[in-house]
Amino acid sequence: MEFSYLIDASSMLLRWLHLIVGIAWIGASFYFVWLDNSLKTPTDPKLIEDGVGGELWAMHGGGFYNPQKYANTPKHLPEDLHFFFWPSYTTWITGFLLISVMYYFQAATFMVDPSVSSITPAQSVGIGIGTLVLGWVVYDQLARLLIERSQLLFAIIYVAFVTLVAFVLTQLLAGRAAYIHVGAMIATTMSANVFFWIIPAQRRQVAVMKQGGEVPAIWGKRAKQRSYHNNYLTLPVLFAMISNHYASTYNHPHAWLVLVLIMLGAVLIRHFFNLRHKKVVRWEFPIAGLAIIFGVLVWIAPKPLPKPAADAAPAPTLAEITQIAQARCAGCHAEHPNIMPVAQMGVMLDTPERVKQHAQRVFERAVQLKNMPLANMTQMTDDERAKIGAWFAAGAK
Repeated sequence: MEFSYLIDASSMLLRWLHLIVGIAWIGASFYFVWLDNSLKTPTDPKLIEDGVGGELWAMHGGGFYNPQKYANTPKHLPEDLHFFFWPSYTTWITGFLLISVMYYFQAATFMVDPSVSSITPAQSVGIGIGTLVLGWVVYDQLARLLIERSQLLFAIIYVAFVTLVAFVLTQLLAGRAAYIHVGAMIATTMSANVFFWIIPAQRRQVAVMKQGGEVPAIWGKRAKQRSYHNNYLTLPVLFAMISNHYASTYNHPHAWLVLVLIMLGAVLIRHFFNLRHKKVVRWEFPIAGLAIIFGVLVWIAPKPLPKPAADAAPAPTLAEITQIAQARCAGCHAEHPNIMPVAQMGVMLDTPERVKQHAQRVFERAVQLKNMPLANMTQMTDDERAKIGAWFAAGAK
């Protein structure tokens, strides 16, 4: 079994598993933030006496539910107490394995872009892993220092840090690698919050309760701070994870700004829903978030090709374009490619019929976005891109 196929199969399975456990983690995060924001002060004297600070009645799947949250800790600790941490841990583990298989094991292809910088594959991997570590250290110190200060101040400083990281990475790594590492940095921070702060605080609470002691309120405050931060970071991470499918974002000359603006729009939309759970409706937040996102999409839209002049030279023929495709594209896009294990995205460009069939995609990727060939590993020239553009503008005949 060929190594390239093992990489492809491994990435498929890891991506699938990463998606499954990620859904579980994100779903739990969204649910508990919604639950916290939706709880109402109980009216039942017995609940108040027991220390319940909020409750909610809900219905799902034909059954009634009555979740209750204690103001501090219950008087009696139940034997069966569930902790929510495995979805977070498995999401990070599968994500790191996936980024290793897709990017670190194939750094020369997916991490390095000679048109961006002259770093080596080994250096690119070091930058990638270093980014994950640095991101957590900086965030953790900010959260420690600013826990008693305005959350807005924390957000401003953290957004400035993420912006700096995005800018630096887009000057060093291939565009898609830069985007995925900004997302992985934030995701690492989220999982580290669970591992280093949220779960340890909960375990300490349980240990103190078993000994009959009083739980310091600061433990819960710190854990809740990290949990809320995770909730706001979720949508930006999800965008970074899917961005490698959309070259118009990571291949833009100002890709770092595109990423930061879209992430900011996502945070504003998330803020609207968190407020709405508290019965506070602030439409300016989703309107601003959507305006930012759609504004970016308009900004980065490829410009249409000018129509050829009447006295312009004859457009290149299909035979000429096929020759270019066979030399520059067929290594990854053919019935039997020699660079990738299988034809990427199912696109084959090894015959005139197939080139014509995928004319739109060839034009978009090779001429408008210029993100193919990948990292220009087959060295397609500007003249060849111009020929493809002229052929497509003339009707791709």
